[in-house]
Amino acid sequence: MSTQKSTKLKGVLEAVPAGFLVDARWLTAQGVAYETFRDYVKRGWLQRVNRGVFRRPAPQGALSESIDWKTCLLSMQQIMGYDVHIGGTTALDQQGHAHYLRLGRQASVWVYGDVIPNWLGKLPLNAPVATRRRSLFDDASLGMVSGSVNAGALPWDWTMTMSAPERAILEAMDELPDHESFHNLDMVFQSLTTLRPKLLTALLHSCRKVKVRRLFFVFADRHDHPWRKRLDHTAFNLGSGDRALVSGGRIHPRYRIMVPDDFISAEIRDGG
Repeated sequence: MSTQKSTKLKGVLEAVPAGFLVDARWLTAQGVAYETFRDYVKRGWLQRVNRGVFRRPAPQGALSESIDWKTCLLSMQQIMGYDVHIGGTTALDQQGHAHYLRLGRQASVWVYGDVIPNWLGKLPLNAPVATRRRSLFDDASLGMVSGSVNAGALPWDWTMTMSAPERAILEAMDELPDHESFHNLDMVFQSLTTLRPKLLTALLHSCRKVKVRRLFFVFADRHDHPWRKRLDHTAFNLGSGDRALVSGGRIHPRYRIMVPDDFISAEIRDGG
């Protein structure tokens, strides 16, 4: 192997911990030619996991066929430089708010970004992935945090970019009712006792969907956490007219959006 190729290989191995991923886009940006990919795979320095996606093997060769989704997302953010984040119920789960059950199916990993590589949905990950563009908010970077995740032994103190709980709950509500359930989010919302009113205010003003703003206040009134008193629903654009959302539900008397009957039955009994 030439000195130049040896130097490039050393750079790849130093940047990619065992078990982590890189794609052809990243390799070519490091000056590694396409024909060299095959040589790296042949010599066992990289393992091809899908077309154009490679994993650095573990020294003992004991890697599972399945790839941990956290390892994949850390690889995308920390190595390959993709501007993506985890949000919705995935971010809530990682921050200790997933106090609910998903019966009969595995929870999806919610990945947000405006440029998400097509190969992400083709990898043998240990959880299904759902992707969304960052179109819910005017300010795409508002309410982002860096959090630690358990993704095995890492040589560096890597963190994962994710939505703060204030942003994540709004992202999750955007998926009602087709991809999230009212029951699950109701259980999650019960745990959201320490949300920050200032950040919530900014996010609600930045949110582009009347549906999400109305739903947020339905849940906020239902649980009446201490921070609710710091938010005036009349200060936000809640639109006009009724909004249908679920079949067999009822229109909420204050926020004029159709929700499951048990979300408003007490209010109707008390006269709205």
